[in-house]
Amino acid sequence: MSATPTAVRWLLALTAAVLVAALVAGPTSAHSFKGFHGRGTYLALGDSVAFGYVPPNAVPAPNYFDPRSFVGYPEFLAQQLDEHVSNASCPGETASSMLDAGAQSNGCENSLGSPVGYRTLFPLHADYSGSQMDYALHYLHAHKHTRLVTIDIGANDLEDCGNRPSLTQLASCIGQLPKATANVAAILASLRAAAGPGIRIVGMNYYLPALAEWRSGLLGRATAELSEKFAVAYDDLLKRAYGQAGITVANVFGAFETTNFGDPVTVPGIGSVPRNVARICQWTWECAPPPRGPNQHANAAGYRVIAGSILAATKLS
Repeated sequence: MSATPTAVRWLLALTAAVLVAALVAGPTSAHSFKGFHGRGTYLALGDSVAFGYVPPNAVPAPNYFDPRSFVGYPEFLAQQLDEHVSNASCPGETASSMLDAGAQSNGCENSLGSPVGYRTLFPLHADYSGSQMDYALHYLHAHKHTRLVTIDIGANDLEDCGNRPSLTQLASCIGQLPKATANVAAILASLRAAAGPGIRIVGMNYYLPALAEWRSGLLGRATAELSEKFAVAYDDLLKRAYGQAGITVANVFGAFETTNFGDPVTVPGIGSVPRNVARICQWTWECAPPPRGPNQHANAAGYRVIAGSILAATKLS
């Protein structure tokens, strides 16, 4: 994830369900990864949510030139499972760039404005320039002791749609949907083939930062409610892709109580809001005042909630 989802984004996701009747993909071959002997029994893949990204003024603040200083749901999950995690995720990663590091300028080779590369490759493979997917396949081939793989991907592929896109942009975004969904399916199919039957793979659906718009008067409430309806459709689309690959989906969408506009909660500094809005305000930086917010990424509490959802889905505890 890299920008707040909007009602338009969920509309596009709904359109994808219509445009893409079936997700098809073929596995990618893995190659040996010579010289790398990590201890990780858990491989984490994905975008900034898996990376543990937080805004620059977050407290506590990580070192933005040291990717190992970021703590996201994989680190919390590894602690709960008593596993060694190799976190290969990347802020801004899309399904397209995950397959091809040169596909987009926000690939891992230049994330955060510094040459951080993939977190797990330091200091052993600081010069690695392949895609995250290529790395994952190498890793699974070389690490037969791996027990678990987690992944979240696909939220950033339509970020170019932005807020209030023009009709031309909207048409372009709709045209991108078949490729985006096919890329997600290709990633999942390749992972499943490389991991084999003995390694658990767990994906996740996403929470909905756009619910924070509920606080902005009648128009904001309408936007939040419409976004929720389309988010349900997007959730179904993700489930279909993961289901076709035989991969379990952790219900982060449900853990954040995304559809619950009832059961008001009083949030300090904000007031009484619906429970789903409260969860976004409590577990992300979306309701935080500048300079920390608004920012869609989870805070420590939110990353722990995500970890808990994935833990339940792994059935390893």
